[in-house]
Amino acid sequence: MAHCEAEQEPRPPRPELAEILAEYAGRLPRLSRYQARVVSALTACRTTAMGGRLMRCDHCGREAPVYNSCRNRHCPKCQSLDQALWVEAQARDLLPIPSYFHMVFTISHDLNPLFLRDPRVTYPLLFATSAATLIEICRSNLGVTPGVIAVLHTWNQLLLDHFHIHCIATGGGLSQDGTRWVSSRPNFFLPVKQLSEMFQGKLLEALELALVAGRLRTTEAAGRPLLRRAAAQDFGVYAKPPFAGPEQVLRYLGRYTHRIAMGKERLLAHHDGKVTFSYKDRQDEGRRKTKTLPGIEFTRRFLLHVVPRGFVRVRHYGFLANGVKKRRLVLARRMLGAQPPPSPPEKESKQDTYRRLTGKDPSSCPACGVGRLVVVAEIARSPTPPKLTSPSINNRSPP
Repeated sequence: MAHCEAEQEPRPPRPELAEILAEYAGRLPRLSRYQARVVSALTACRTTAMGGRLMRCDHCGREAPVYNSCRNRHCPKCQSLDQALWVEAQARDLLPIPSYFHMVFTISHDLNPLFLRDPRVTYPLLFATSAATLIEICRSNLGVTPGVIAVLHTWNQLLLDHFHIHCIATGGGLSQDGTRWVSSRPNFFLPVKQLSEMFQGKLLEALELALVAGRLRTTEAAGRPLLRRAAAQDFGVYAKPPFAGPEQVLRYLGRYTHRIAMGKERLLAHHDGKVTFSYKDRQDEGRRKTKTLPGIEFTRRFLLHVVPRGFVRVRHYGFLANGVKKRRLVLARRMLGAQPPPSPPEKESKQDTYRRLTGKDPSSCPACGVGRLVVVAEIARSPTPPKLTSPSINNRSPP
């Protein structure tokens, strides 16, 4: 006897960050001018507000609008091509050495109020002191200057304040007299305790000088107790297992350097005024769990991690620092007996770049897979963004 199988209900579409921001950002009591601009860009991205093109397949005749991207660095839809281009540029700087090392410099949470209030002052100090610490101890312990890529992250998996710098450093470096390359031990780079103590001292000193000079908006009376409490804590500096060669470094750079506080793959649900997302619980062996927050609180937490306008979130130090990198890399390759890197590609169209880096053809018809998409009309920008819902957002955009 035949029996009917229970029909599975289709899964609801995952929410878009844009729809969440559009609904709740306006309800926040305080929103900076730049935060408002980020919200405006992300909610308009790939909608009629950005304008676009009407595309038609020259084989099946299907027509569909393709809206422009906002290209904002906080947008989860707009990172892939910029990320791929950046990684391609970094690949030309990698050296054929046994290992690269991954160090993380984390501040005491007692300093969070200073960093939240004055990111334009405190973020550069965090970069400078962590890089200076790594380079100084590398010079004193190994007698070399390493190459360092530093990346700022301001969040943890729950979107709470967690200010830290990830450093990718060469396992060794150029000798102080510039005559030879000196490698570190394959599985050990620098002593973590020494790094932690020097980093703590340098950062607290730099913050105290900024406080006394009036560069921070926090008064000395309010700031000094924060510095004293932080001085009583151990700053977190730790080393992850070394990368197994340049290829692994590239994979890391590809998924990490352009990461935003909440990627679209982590958003799970948005209904009844609440947002549910996934996270890794570091206190529970990195197990994947879910967290539900009121929409307003989720939006508040996300917007805390909007970096200041024009701020550079990835920086280079040591022999990779701007101004010396080109000459020092040539010297390092000569010492290592390495071939020169491939030349950058000739000037190419954005479509060709997208095709080369992603392996996807943006002009291929997604419906029939045979025809080519051609522009039949330009779509003017809409004066006001449409109300956003998950199914209506166009996720395909011309490069």
